[in-house]
Amino acid sequence: MFREMRRSKQELPRQETEAILRRGTSGVLALAGDDGYPYAVPISYVYDGGKLYFHCALAGHKLDAVRRNEKASFCVIGQDEIVPEVYTSYFRSVVVFGRIHVMEDQQEKRTAIEKLARKYAPEDTAEGRRSAIDREWKTLCMLEMEIDHMTGKEGRELAKRRREAKD
Repeated sequence: MFREMRRSKQELPRQETEAILRRGTSGVLALAGDDGYPYAVPISYVYDGGKLYFHCALAGHKLDAVRRNEKASFCVIGQDEIVPEVYTSYFRSVVVFGRIHVMEDQQEKRTAIEKLARKYAPEDTAEGRRSAIDREWKTLCMLEMEIDHMTGKEGRELAKRRREAKD
């Protein structure tokens, strides 16, 4: 169902792919937008083994697109070092395909937003996070994306270095 990576020598191992998702602070969520146009939006997220969680408002383009079509894609760039002298970049990135939905269960929604809060405010206290979440709770919507397929890829030069390090 999902395509194999054309340049398979550049495919990252699963462990590194997941590490990029854990380290990343933002990515681009791609959805089926209005009138057949793709809708891609930068967004913060948290990865929790097999699922991605996002927060959003209770109304808007993103939410309309999610309700219209559950299929989504998400991309995170883990590294992008421009190397002008050889007209390339040393990059690492992840592309995820999955199904996304609005979280309706209040306890699951609470658990998800707490994971997001811990990621973006790790030094805050549990009480501080709880207070921040409670302030925004009435206008908060959480989205959960179940991952069906994901791949990580790195630039040829980085892939070559990885292979040489193994030898």
